[in-house]
Amino acid sequence: MAADCEAWLNANPVEAENLSDSVVSEDEGNVGTLGNNKNITNEINGNWLSSSSNSIHEARLKAKAKRRLRKNSSRDSGRGDSLSDNGDLVRGTAVAPTSPKSKLMDRKSRLGKGRGLPKKGGAGGKGVWGRSGEVYGPQQVDEKDPNYDEAQENCVYETVVPPLDERDFEKTVTPIVQEYFEHGDTNEVAELLSELNLGPMRSEVPSLAVSLALEAKSSHRELTSRLLADLCGSVLFRSDMEKSFDKLLRELPELVLDTPGAPRLMGLFIARAVNDQILSKSYIEGYKGRVGCEYTRAALDRATVLLKMTKEGLRVDNQWSAGGGRRPVTQLVKEMNLLLKEYILSGDSKEAERCLRDLEVPHFHHEFVYEAIVMVLESKGEKTFNMLLQLLRSLAVSSIITVEQMRRGYERVYMDIAEINIDVPRAYFLLEQFVEKSFSIGVIDVKLRDLCPCRGRKRFVSEGDGGVVKLER
Repeated sequence: MAADCEAWLNANPVEAENLSDSVVSEDEGNVGTLGNNKNITNEINGNWLSSSSNSIHEARLKAKAKRRLRKNSSRDSGRGDSLSDNGDLVRGTAVAPTSPKSKLMDRKSRLGKGRGLPKKGGAGGKGVWGRSGEVYGPQQVDEKDPNYDEAQENCVYETVVPPLDERDFEKTVTPIVQEYFEHGDTNEVAELLSELNLGPMRSEVPSLAVSLALEAKSSHRELTSRLLADLCGSVLFRSDMEKSFDKLLRELPELVLDTPGAPRLMGLFIARAVNDQILSKSYIEGYKGRVGCEYTRAALDRATVLLKMTKEGLRVDNQWSAGGGRRPVTQLVKEMNLLLKEYILSGDSKEAERCLRDLEVPHFHHEFVYEAIVMVLESKGEKTFNMLLQLLRSLAVSSIITVEQMRRGYERVYMDIAEINIDVPRAYFLLEQFVEKSFSIGVIDVKLRDLCPCRGRKRFVSEGDGGVVKLER
């Protein structure tokens, strides 16, 4: 033990110096005792010490080093560390604690939660379902179990969508068709219908779409024809199409009550379906000699005429027109001119309003106003003047042409009146009359009337004015 103490003192000089200072401080209290000793031979730090006191100092220093070494060795007993003969600390093998006191010093968690690591063999732990590569075999079934049912052992469960009845069919499919009129994506409609169990109501899809299109716009009818062509083969069959059109022809007397032009429109739908090959070419011939309803006969006759004209070069797919602003401007201007000419010949303002509404270009109605006024300026006689004035009045009262569109149409004429006057010498005079009449019947306001340009007229004044030619406005 003495050798270990000396080795430790040599290996730790700083701690040894601290120990010597503490031992010296302890000996300072015994100065009187040392003073009576006759063997004083040395002087340390101003104190005279004898040789015997040197040995006592070394003994106390070694004793304190033993206590420090014993304390450190008991603390590191779990690791088995010791001091070598040279004073080096030697790491030994870990020794398992055996005493109850050593168990209390164990730092293992006793909360029962752990760190989420898998158990031995990897069969447990957080997020672990079992050992890697383990395959579970069939579970053993106790046939003596009172809850055992032999019929359910080999059952295969799958999601079953109940078929739609007539009431649920209309509530489900009608919003799909109406949304299609807004976005125009046939693939989305096909996906939604494929998710439904239509069952026997599959043949009702075309009839529902056509009946909704009859009450809608021309562009919606064009979309309906495209939808039927895309659904045939993927979601619907040709037999479903034929059943659906048969039902529509039977219901024509009821459809006419809401849509007076239903027979003519149904003829267009049938001709388009035959042209798109979703109805057979012999479909119309199958009704020969067995049609008693006049509306059904009118629809079939219309379809027959259109198909005959198709052979001569008429394209049935253009009968509905693209609708709205999808058509070129030149085509819209041409259709508006034809509409005005037809109105002058027939005098039917209701039909003119319907045709203008079917064009579906409310943002382009200023062109209709412009063409109407130019036609008045180029006409000869008061018939065209009065008829077009009344037409603009009825369109303004019904709000088919808005105030803004009416104003833009008049302003365009004001800007082009100089060029129009080259071909029509009386253009300024006729425009002033038309604008004044329009203001008197409430078509335009006073601001728009005052903007009307007028050209000065030459007149000779009396001789008192010196015969000077003056311009009068």
